Amino acid sequence: MQTTGLLRLTKLRRIGSAVLILLLLAGCTGTPDGNASTPKPKDNNTGTTADSSHNSDGGAKAVTADAVDPQPSTVFYEVFVRSFADSNGDGIGDFKGLTRKLDYLNDGNPDTDSDLGIGGIWLMPINPSPSYHGYDVTDYRQINPDYGTLDDFREFLNEAHKRGIKVIMDLVVNHTSKEHPWFKEAAADKSSSYRDWYVWAEDSGTATSGSSAAGSGNPWHSVRGDHYLGIFWEGMPDLNFDNPKVRKEITATGQFWLKQGVDGFRLDAAKHIYEDLQTDKSQATTDKNVAWWQEFRSGLKEVKPDAYLVGEVWDPSAALIASYLDQALDSGFNFSLAETILSSVKTEKDANIPFTLERSYKLYGEKSGGQFVDATFLTNHDQNRVMTQLEGDLPHAKMAASLLLTLPGNPFIYYGEEIGMYGAKPDELIREPMRWTQDDSEGQTTWETAEYNAGKKGLSVSEQAGDPASLLSHYRKMIQIRNEFPALKDGAIQEYETDQPGITAFVRITEDQAVLVVHNLTGDKLTFTLDPNQADGKSFAKLLAETSIGAELSGNTLGIPAYSTAILE
Repeated sequence: MQTTGLLRLTKLRRIGSAVLILLLLAGCTGTPDGNASTPKPKDNNTGTTADSSHNSDGGAKAVTADAVDPQPSTVFYEVFVRSFADSNGDGIGDFKGLTRKLDYLNDGNPDTDSDLGIGGIWLMPINPSPSYHGYDVTDYRQINPDYGTLDDFREFLNEAHKRGIKVIMDLVVNHTSKEHPWFKEAAADKSSSYRDWYVWAEDSGTATSGSSAAGSGNPWHSVRGDHYLGIFWEGMPDLNFDNPKVRKEITATGQFWLKQGVDGFRLDAAKHIYEDLQTDKSQATTDKNVAWWQEFRSGLKEVKPDAYLVGEVWDPSAALIASYLDQALDSGFNFSLAETILSSVKTEKDANIPFTLERSYKLYGEKSGGQFVDATFLTNHDQNRVMTQLEGDLPHAKMAASLLLTLPGNPFIYYGEEIGMYGAKPDELIREPMRWTQDDSEGQTTWETAEYNAGKKGLSVSEQAGDPASLLSHYRKMIQIRNEFPALKDGAIQEYETDQPGITAFVRITEDQAVLVVHNLTGDKLTFTLDPNQADGKSFAKLLAETSIGAELSGNTLGIPAYSTAILE
């Protein structure tokens, strides 16, 4: 083994990552692609509170001065209700069907291992809409009739909460549907009280040309001879948040759903509320967006002080995301991390993930006063599915899950990701029906003909549930491990260098526990020597958990099997 050369290579990679971090923190960005039992887990906190004791001197396992604050977390599961589970045979998923499947997600019993073990659900849009996806809303305070009634929704919430599952819902307020009564009245009558709820070129003396920063071409659309702003699509007219009545109504809408029992919101297009039609990254635009979300959060606190807000801030700039964590959002989805994880497992090379996160989190902590939690994921409803991106490679899919579920923050799993569903754009084909059984029974939805996932042997919950080597079993095991160890679930992160480019290692730490997480990304068994000079001198002498039998710790030497993870204390 050419240890010296490998160490030199590691150092060079670190230097390259440092340059990348400087660019990210400075906001150098590119254009993103595309859009009554005991509950388990016991603690479903979604945020973190700054505590100066975390950075004080203490015992060997105490967090040191250069470490970030811990991030109490839970595992979330993104659900497209239409595709998930059908209760009445009409082929469309609904809340009664989702309620019947809750035990699959979390049965509320910490002593069982037959459920996934998640602690939160993100519901894609559930309001009435003329579109299958629901991202153009016609009534903010009703349930899409395809999905059931408001009573069905309340029953779902009650059953989720019994199992210790928090529920957040998509709130799509950058725009309404053009079929929304507000817009229809505003378009039909220039003297309508709703006219100023939208942005009209003729009313503001604005030219009807240019491009949207959201990347959808000319944002101005014609109706009855006038032009309204719709930065995503002509069917989605933008609301005018300069109008205080709009801001008041949207805040009241958030309060309404909190009163129904939801625990927070996923905020669609969070950085596009205000846009100057040239860029969504200017400081003035960002400041206006942040001010609105601060106002919104203040209003929600009147009903639920701990409501969780996670924003779709689709941008690689850590500096820009940090702005939204200043008394506005708890989390911004970490799109850059998602890309890095998938690239790392596909190439089987360490991508310095802990190095990047440790520095980003310091920025987030400073901006938020410690009140932040990362929102990590692999893919979502706007991106090609994990298994498609990884070209069907099961070991790589397992390693992606292992990385996601051992990093800090609230990890979000897109429905079907845990069984390896495939899908590539157009969007309908990355939102195909959840596969419950091979023969399409037990609540299978059929609203969309499955092109990627029908007829594939082994690609269903029923086929994978009893197979210890399946992707589903791997997800269950990783979530169980995450929930079992406090440092892994809630801890801060510290980088841990190795002499192996095929290994990603890092330390997760709370005041009371420190664990070393080691991922072998390659198809070969690897060995490396633990360094007593790293992790503030902490020693790791006990193997707590492993995903493949065969990890060996002898003194300071760790041997780890191919495509596996070992956790040491």
